[in-house]
Amino acid sequence: MAAVRSRTRAGRAAVSMSGEALRSDQLRKVYRSKGGPPVEALAGVTMRVARGERVALLGRNGAGKTTFLRIASTLLRPTSGTIEVFGCDVDRAPEKVRPYIAVVPQEGKPFFHLTPREQIYSYLRARGLGRETSKVRTADALERMSLTEFADRLSITLSGGQRQRTMVATVIATEAPLLFLDEPTIGMDPFARRSVWESLRNLTRRGSTILLTTHYLDEADALSQRLYIVDRGTVLVEGTAEDLKRSVGGTLKVLLPQGAAEVERFRSFGSCVPDGESLTVIASPERLGELMDVAVRSHLTATVGPVTLEEAFLRVVGRSINED
Repeated sequence: MAAVRSRTRAGRAAVSMSGEALRSDQLRKVYRSKGGPPVEALAGVTMRVARGERVALLGRNGAGKTTFLRIASTLLRPTSGTIEVFGCDVDRAPEKVRPYIAVVPQEGKPFFHLTPREQIYSYLRARGLGRETSKVRTADALERMSLTEFADRLSITLSGGQRQRTMVATVIATEAPLLFLDEPTIGMDPFARRSVWESLRNLTRRGSTILLTTHYLDEADALSQRLYIVDRGTVLVEGTAEDLKRSVGGTLKVLLPQGAAEVERFRSFGSCVPDGESLTVIASPERLGELMDVAVRSHLTATVGPVTLEEAFLRVVGRSINED
């Protein structure tokens, strides 16, 4: 189904929550196959997520993000290390963790024989919410995700983006204490993505905690209060998006489409990142005038813009988030 299944009479955990929303220490996962070498998906991930936070987990394909979320949501057992949700050990007591959480899995799909309205309502009822509460939350989630027009169509007839919105609506409607979202806006148009962002902000204002993975760095920048960058199963850096952008060494990026051959001329202005024939220079505002003078004397065109999270990711990982 759209999310991890759990049953409670009130839709919430029967025991009181304690501790941080999520805490992992040296979490490892090694996949072993017959006749093949072991693959270490997580190589000792330590992470903290406070209650009410929105935290993004960033990394290229194969970095270990989905493995981490699958372990945190009780769907996969770790090889070693510990992970807790609101003070409950995920590996030792998964049945205590499940009432706290709801999950949008990567590339998950709603049941094809249900409508979005039926999908959301039946999931809320399965979690233990009452009929009237489930009806109200279903209608609200449909409206938030702009699905009211399609609410009573079979999911099999919906577009990919509409199905993804149904998945997100199903989990948002739970108002669970901790939400795991694995690439939640993949396949959505820009307007739908922003609707998801606002809904997630509203949930954290009301006390929920959110941990998401995304390949959209603008989404991580706009939505997360903190983020972790992981690569090859290891946390490389943690902080706010603004902290990471400042760590690049400047606040402006100057793109020189034909500047790669002149890289030595621009090294004194800041970090230089050649890419094919183009060159990107990360510089501070006070050096911009001088840099542009050098570009003009070198007969180069230049465009100037603010440093983005993409530049910070490239500096930390050494490769683009979309590079295989």
